[in-house]
Amino acid sequence: MTGSTGSTGSDAPERLALLELAERAARAAGDLIRDERPDDLGVALTKSSPTDVVTVMDQRSEQLLRDLLLSERPDDGLLGEEGGDVPSRSGITWVVDPIDGTVNYLYGIPAYAVSIAAVTGDPRDPAGHEVLAGCVHNPVSGETFTATLGGGSYLDGRPLRVNDVHDLGQCLLATGFGYAAERRRKQAQVIAALLPLVRDIRRIGSGALDLCQVACGRVDAYLERGLMPWDLAAGGLVAREAGARVSGLRNAPAGHDLVLAAAPRLHADLQHLLVPLRPDTDAV
Repeated sequence: MTGSTGSTGSDAPERLALLELAERAARAAGDLIRDERPDDLGVALTKSSPTDVVTVMDQRSEQLLRDLLLSERPDDGLLGEEGGDVPSRSGITWVVDPIDGTVNYLYGIPAYAVSIAAVTGDPRDPAGHEVLAGCVHNPVSGETFTATLGGGSYLDGRPLRVNDVHDLGQCLLATGFGYAAERRRKQAQVIAALLPLVRDIRRIGSGALDLCQVACGRVDAYLERGLMPWDLAAGGLVAREAGARVSGLRNAPAGHDLVLAAAPRLHADLQHLLVPLRPDTDAV
């Protein structure tokens, strides 16, 4: 396991046990989606065919995760992108994204991941849950990001720390765009306003990996509207445990309305710029 032995408090052993299971499940699902992705899956095929294949792989990956996690912890709940939610009897719910970055997966771009988090409370309520352990695994690169609450975050066993950028003009900002035309129009408007003020923009295509890139210093900040609980839970913990502040606008809890992740000083500077831009709404 590539977690930490430095978690604090009486729950540290349980968090590490949850992390071990999350990592094992993420690797198993990652092997499935990587090894069984058809070689000829791509945009050259008919429009419906590759989409159907991706949907099938999403469902197969989520079923594998469901079977593995709940066979070992049958009283836990599960919330996944593909539906079929299982209510929790233990107080712990697994929040899973079987393929985060499905468009990258469709095109063969090696930036997609399996994301798994163990949370208490209601994972659909941004202010009503706490993430105890999380794993984001990229099956193409083999990189595995892990974190436990209070125990730090790691990339393949190496401790992570965010970049403490003091100058907004040196900020490399990651972002993403939704599928709906109106949302994309508003997101483009926000990015157009920010672009002259930062070093540059990156669009990776996986919210979970974007949050982990903040944690390991490959980007300095991440901004996106529209993330779902399974996009955010594990990567958000990895970023926070690496020293990032992860929130919505005006420091509301991070959630579907907005996610902003950066080191605290940069986070405050970006918040100041974002408030008048209203990135938490689709209204242009």
